[in-house]
Amino acid sequence: MRVGVDVSPLRQTGAGTARHVNGLLGALAGRHGIDVKPLAFGGSGRLASVARDTAWYFAGLPLAARRLDILHCTTFRGPLRSSVPFTVTIHDLALVRHPELFPRWHRTSGRLAIGPVARAASRVLAVSEFTKRETVALLGVPEERVRVVGNAIDARFTPDGPAAEGEYVLAVGTLEPRKNLRRVEEAARIAGLELRLVGAQGWGGVSSVSWLGSVDDEELARLYRGALCLAFPSLYEGFGIPVLEAMACGTPVVTSRDGATAEVAGTAAVLVDPLDAESIAAGLREAIARRAALRELGLARAGDYTWDGVADATIAAWQEIA
Repeated sequence: MRVGVDVSPLRQTGAGTARHVNGLLGALAGRHGIDVKPLAFGGSGRLASVARDTAWYFAGLPLAARRLDILHCTTFRGPLRSSVPFTVTIHDLALVRHPELFPRWHRTSGRLAIGPVARAASRVLAVSEFTKRETVALLGVPEERVRVVGNAIDARFTPDGPAAEGEYVLAVGTLEPRKNLRRVEEAARIAGLELRLVGAQGWGGVSSVSWLGSVDDEELARLYRGALCLAFPSLYEGFGIPVLEAMACGTPVVTSRDGATAEVAGTAAVLVDPLDAESIAAGLREAIARRAALRELGLARAGDYTWDGVADATIAAWQEIA
């Protein structure tokens, strides 16, 4: 089976979408009977992004895949028509649920594309059951065409290894409004805890925390291991990879009580009301108090998610339409 895989997200971001693409490609490498051809266009600049979001996805990408058996689009951006069957991965529907949290271009172009592309795809791969329900309800994709294909984490996220010094709470995420960082900052202040933040510069931030910017995975794992807990009470997620990364490092997790992150965490995290800083602060205190028990629960939970499992589920979806 010859499969063209859109790897354009790797030129745009190092966040969750790029982690998904890299993890999937790594697990597909060497799979018998699967010949993967990476497809991409442009660089990381604004003009390249505009050209990619328009001409590339609607014309260039289906043309590049015309001699292949399957086209796999790793984000919601893809063609409206294709000469070969194609799948599209939906990581979340924040653009539809909360358009006000995004810059104008992203909001406008994304909302115009996401529904038509998902409905045109032969199969939609949703990264969680929560995102599957959202895809059916908000985009009108028939449930029988949606498959749940989740995420996993890199092998370097383990409890063994160096840990950062100090007593602090860690927050991980691009500086954007839906990450709820201002309430995290307020919760840490209420709880009397130092907050350290890791993430790329986005379009929203916080005022007085220790922002470390983007770091490589070795440093991120070191920060997870040293943290009292991870604070991840996002307003909206399709999955929430930092939840798994922290658990795999033996770090207790505090996350939102509804939505995808609660699904991913199961009973291995402290769940809070993301709209209430007092609730988040109480969750931080509880996670620290229950550190030993949450460590064991989290390690077991993180072990349920593997990139080989993601690759198996993705291949199964391709085989349905080949």
